[in-house]
Amino acid sequence: MTAALTVARLAELAAAIKTWGRELGFQQVGIADVDLREHEARLFDWLAAGFHGGMAYMARHGVRRSRPAKLLPGTIRVIAARMDYLPPETAEPWGVLHRPELGYVSRYALGRDYHKVLRRRLQRLAERIAAAVGPFGYRVFVDSAPVLEKALAEKAGLGWIGKHSNLLDRRAGSWFFLGELYVDLPLPVDQPATAHCGRCVACLEVCPTQAIVAPYRVDARRCISYHTIELHGSIPLEFRRAIGNRIYGCDDCQLACPWNRFARPTVEPDFRARHGLDAPGLIELFAWGEAEFLRHTEGSAIRRIGHERWLRNLAVALGNAPRSSAIIAALRTRLAHPAELVREHVAWALARQAEQARETPV
Repeated sequence: MTAALTVARLAELAAAIKTWGRELGFQQVGIADVDLREHEARLFDWLAAGFHGGMAYMARHGVRRSRPAKLLPGTIRVIAARMDYLPPETAEPWGVLHRPELGYVSRYALGRDYHKVLRRRLQRLAERIAAAVGPFGYRVFVDSAPVLEKALAEKAGLGWIGKHSNLLDRRAGSWFFLGELYVDLPLPVDQPATAHCGRCVACLEVCPTQAIVAPYRVDARRCISYHTIELHGSIPLEFRRAIGNRIYGCDDCQLACPWNRFARPTVEPDFRARHGLDAPGLIELFAWGEAEFLRHTEGSAIRRIGHERWLRNLAVALGNAPRSSAIIAALRTRLAHPAELVREHVAWALARQAEQARETPV
């Protein structure tokens, strides 16, 4: 049936897809072709520089990330969608970052796991399309396979890739998730977005670890989000102090971006903050056993790092907090933890607390 679609019918379908997407809770939907040659060249330069760190899978994927038809044969268009996630009625981010007894969790992870939310909505969008035109080839992706999602979203007109490597929209900033439908329908494509960063370098200047080594170029090996989420092993000593109280991810580059003054809080109930994680006490979180960790992170993206890495991150934050007997007592409860990863970071945190005592006697 889809082979009989006329140019006019495809144009009508493209318009309908955008309407259906908004009805499903997406703030914007666009359509891109699959020519990513320029982005592929940048990707391989980035990999050659070793900026992917321990994410070896990014190199193993080869060209499947930059050539959609290699990932899903028959793909000729990508339907890209964005959904706002900035949760309303939460503690002010900079306020949390400036209170070292609290833990900072990246705003994207405060609510329900976005993978599940967006995947369901995109699946429903695909079903709407099938109901209109009959069976067609497609696959849903939400940060779940080798997909150059920001490049595709840029081509689909959803925004431009900023100097911090996040996607930016003049009307919405960067606090949104992306998802894709790879399809075999020859839909008309949208105009790519144009860049509007200008001479601004706020994101480069604010990065605590100077991970944005040049405009549009991020070295994951220096990135706090990489160290607190993607990294499985020990956090390098050179970055521990700079991590401060960031226990899951880092939003500094987005918080500093002037375009985010136009960002709007999400209306999606699933993305509202849960369990008080927008401004949690470090000592309280460090006391969670594994069962409690799993209970409080059920349905959350945070659960993916597991309890041991959660304690690792918290130990660093506790070490960075101003010296206190309560913090030292909390850290000592984990000195004999079964995992070497936890014990090593606890030992560092205790040493950091002791160092602070020498610097500023109580």
